[in-house]
Amino acid sequence: MNQSIVSEIKTALQELAITEKAIIMQSFFKTGSCEYGEGDIFIGVTVPDQRSVAKEFYNKISLEELSELLSSEIHEHRLTALLMLVYKFEKTKDKIQQKEIVDFYLTHTKYINNWDLVDTSCYKILGRYCFENQNSKLLEKLSNSKNMWEMRMAIVGTTHHIKNGQFDLTKIFALKNLNHPHDLMHKANGWLLREMGKKNERELLDFLNLHYKEMPRTCLRYAIEKLEEEVRQNYLKGRI
Repeated sequence: MNQSIVSEIKTALQELAITEKAIIMQSFFKTGSCEYGEGDIFIGVTVPDQRSVAKEFYNKISLEELSELLSSEIHEHRLTALLMLVYKFEKTKDKIQQKEIVDFYLTHTKYINNWDLVDTSCYKILGRYCFENQNSKLLEKLSNSKNMWEMRMAIVGTTHHIKNGQFDLTKIFALKNLNHPHDLMHKANGWLLREMGKKNERELLDFLNLHYKEMPRTCLRYAIEKLEEEVRQNYLKGRI
């Protein structure tokens, strides 16, 4: 395997690294003991800079080489690898190549282990693939996982469905996640419900009217964020 491209990408990222930013990111992404990002390592590269590196190299790197980059202990290496994978998926119309990228993603989920890694990549690859092939089985399997990041992939993956006016999967996964113990799942639920409401407010209101009293507060606040203030207060105060 040609190591030079991977080394070149790592070098390019290191040259863009800012120590002070790395310290801030370590805290922001909860990398301390017993936190959700425990042990993750940051070097302090901004996302726009990572996108620039990804655009420069995505058409030069193989999936085998991407596997090495994605398995790195350094967070920016993994995010840059995922950005390149997204670019590869978006630039090909070949169904076989798309399936190879999807399979690659699914066999590397253990490295997609923070919310930004999930949110940046899953709906653009898994969500789009499932929507365009009208096959929800991949997302349904992830939604049944014991791993929180895979469960988040499932519901965030429905972003592509919401953009195209299909809401059933989002509602199914939101209900499945309703009693999840982690706040990050409540935020994901609320975010996707809010996006559904932006596309079709009636769909959101109908869902809320049935379930808002059992929704975690964080989820509810996210979901109703774009509604009129009076309506928001009615839900918050249980007056519906």
